[in-house]
Amino acid sequence: MFEKEYRSTSLFKIVITSLITSLVVGACIFAAVASYMSRYGPQGQSQSPVNEGSFPEFSGPLPQQISAEVISNISYVTQVAQSASPGVVGISVLRLDGNALFDTDAAEKWGVGTGVIVSEKGYILTNHHVAGGESRRMIVTLSDGSNVDGVCLWSDPVLDLAIVKIEKEGLTPIPIGNSDNLKVGEPAIAIGNPLGLQFQRTVTSGVISALNRTISIETEEGQNFMEDLIQTDASINPGNSGGPLLNARGEVIGINTVKVESAEAIGFAIPINVAVPIIKRFVEEGEFREPYIGIFAYDKETIPYLNNIHVDNGIYVVHVDKNGPAYKAGIREGCIIDMVDGRKIDTMIQLRTYIYSKKPGDTIVVTHLNRDTNKFEDVTVKLAEKTTDGTITR
Repeated sequence: MFEKEYRSTSLFKIVITSLITSLVVGACIFAAVASYMSRYGPQGQSQSPVNEGSFPEFSGPLPQQISAEVISNISYVTQVAQSASPGVVGISVLRLDGNALFDTDAAEKWGVGTGVIVSEKGYILTNHHVAGGESRRMIVTLSDGSNVDGVCLWSDPVLDLAIVKIEKEGLTPIPIGNSDNLKVGEPAIAIGNPLGLQFQRTVTSGVISALNRTISIETEEGQNFMEDLIQTDASINPGNSGGPLLNARGEVIGINTVKVESAEAIGFAIPINVAVPIIKRFVEEGEFREPYIGIFAYDKETIPYLNNIHVDNGIYVVHVDKNGPAYKAGIREGCIIDMVDGRKIDTMIQLRTYIYSKKPGDTIVVTHLNRDTNKFEDVTVKLAEKTTDGTITR
């Protein structure tokens, strides 16, 4: 009996002793960890008190937050590519690879570019250097792999835009954005056919690098300047021409046109807003009768290319068609156009966009600085019509 009571008492003491020991050891470990954390922090870096004027603690996103942002970035590019790709087409144009149209020895050569479906009725926006000018045949390749013959209805070599029509309806157009609202640094996505149709609908992404850029180009009419361009670091290569530059919402904000060959990641796109009135006319009326004012002007960003000219506001007229409406209204080379119908004009593209919203025969009021009197005056200009062969009708 005594032996059993002794064993029970001993067992009880062992259990109590073990519990007390565990509690003491646990308290010691907790105190040690707390001391280490207060001194070095969770990453083992010294956490000395921050005195006034010293660097504050890092408060940026945690690794898991950074990963979420990267995933989100990938997601919007993926979504834009999926939504916009059906509205991107390949354009193959057969031309004579020779100087003379009737040269029997001239070889035929296919050129390849890109286009953007802007209406389910078969209207496609692209570059002039892709679809404009004389050609033997034009083939448009849709996203489903089918090929349809196309015809160029309108083009402009200086603006480097063209409208192509295919006889097919029920197409998937890409929504049009507003290029006037662009900000440097916002996302930009390009889709096109670099190096030919074997790489069709290649997607590249980057940002809007700069706005209102001016570059010198050679056209059928000689050297000219393309103004108010969007600069992007999204890769643009031969074959991308005529394809869309898109924002993060999948809207067309520009038409890719050229890249700088001597540098990497410098490409340019034509702001989409200048094409909007042209697209609207074709979709609503089936044609675009191009209103013509008969001048070409440079903005203040382009003026540094010229000598001894200073312009703070408006556009500087460098060429006036003597058979055009502006000349008849008294506008001459050297005049500075400041407003049209009370609207401020600071770039040639702004003037084009407004003129394209009018029709041949409409009248506009042009406010300009007369070079002879050095005073601003208003003149009324009746717009003429520029036909597809370049002739002017009044």
